[in-house]
Amino acid sequence: MFLGIDLGTSELKLLLLDEQHHIVATTGVALTVQRPQPLWSEQNPADWWAALDAGMAQLKQDHGAALAAVRGIGLSGQMHGAVALDAAERVLRPAILWNDGRSGPQCAEMMAACPELPAITGNLAMPGFTAPKLAWMRQHEPELFARVAKVLLPKDWLRLGLSGSCVSEMSDAAGTLWLDVARRRWSPEALALTGLNEGHMPRLVEGSEPSAGLKHELAQRWGLKAGIPIAGGGGDNAASAVGMGVVKPGQGFLSLGTSGVIFLCNEAFSPNPARAVHAFCHALPNTWHQMSVMLSAASALRWVTQLLGEPNEATLIDKAAALSDTQRRQAPIFLPYLSGERTPHNNAHAQGVFFGLTHEHGAAAMGYAVLEGVGFGLLDGWQALQAGGGKADALWLVGGGARSAWWARLLASLLDVRLLNGVGAEAGGALGAARLAWLACGGTVDDVCRTPDIARVAEPDTALAAELQPRHARFQRLYTALRSEFA
Repeated sequence: MFLGIDLGTSELKLLLLDEQHHIVATTGVALTVQRPQPLWSEQNPADWWAALDAGMAQLKQDHGAALAAVRGIGLSGQMHGAVALDAAERVLRPAILWNDGRSGPQCAEMMAACPELPAITGNLAMPGFTAPKLAWMRQHEPELFARVAKVLLPKDWLRLGLSGSCVSEMSDAAGTLWLDVARRRWSPEALALTGLNEGHMPRLVEGSEPSAGLKHELAQRWGLKAGIPIAGGGGDNAASAVGMGVVKPGQGFLSLGTSGVIFLCNEAFSPNPARAVHAFCHALPNTWHQMSVMLSAASALRWVTQLLGEPNEATLIDKAAALSDTQRRQAPIFLPYLSGERTPHNNAHAQGVFFGLTHEHGAAAMGYAVLEGVGFGLLDGWQALQAGGGKADALWLVGGGARSAWWARLLASLLDVRLLNGVGAEAGGALGAARLAWLACGGTVDDVCRTPDIARVAEPDTALAAELQPRHARFQRLYTALRSEFA
């Protein structure tokens, strides 16, 4: 039995996996995000630990025997978050999250000071990454910054609580902008840009390697064996890839979660920073991946559903799907940049826009515009990946938005690629974390990292793609026309 812990932005998930690949149990505990100022996005790490403790108590109550059989623990988590610790390993301030946009000026300063930074890290300096957040602290919170002894990523702060050890792994560390991604080691040059050195960083392991052992007192509290290994784990997308068996070149997935991600597995480091494509280490040794990332995907659908007073997202999707061809062509255009944007724009100040509203437009048309606009944003990212040589014959479709067959068909048509729903793929990062624990306990990649059975396939519709092409061109022109207004 293996335990996967996935620290998301909106929920902490726990999953128990047996050695016959059966998911024995799952549970989740909700989390909230604090936005005390425009562009800010923060969470209190103490809330993560409270969620973990509550989830483990629930598992112990409902599945105590399975917990007692756990051989290893794996971790997955939201990437890029900055947890700053003092010399006594106390949290200095709320964690600054992946979708925080305050550090745009620091990104520009870092790029000007070190033009070769993208060649080292595989990525442009963006506010979402960890390093610019520390540069922001250095400038705006100098007294706190002077006390920083260690910087941990969110899941690695949980590891510290679980084991007492400061350790990270390659896939999550690649999202800090401090890692030499090709060499899979901390970069002194990148660290120096933020006034830090390797002593401020956790020790690095591969995601499928043991990193530390579980504390005795926690084992007693939760009904686990003391000292069982905790795998390196993975950043949320890399762990999700492991959970779907996306571990070989040419494999990939599209995730419709809070953010929208297209993930492609690579056998070599393949940066394309000019198009704001991310090039990261995978959670497995000698493997890398590329990603296009849009910051608002299913979260944009949730936002408009609440704005319109609809009972749920599925109801709004059904209304959008019932529109006629003419009504869809006359729907407003929506720019889905509610939290800024990464690929391909690298613009933390980009904003959401409805364009072309009339008295005739109701909830269905606005819902359709959002679904289509997210699709257009994903298409822009897919084209950026393709420009850098990325390709795949099919992509696994995961995340909350993957439940809609109608939206899947729209996206498959836009991207011109088959989208596959896998049985159990909704387990995502938690399943990948459990699999990484299995690998850390001696499992092999071929045995452990299986692809799921196919539950549904969305085939591209060339007629629909042709219908959408003029609207996509209008979508792109709208962003270009408004770009100078986003500040």
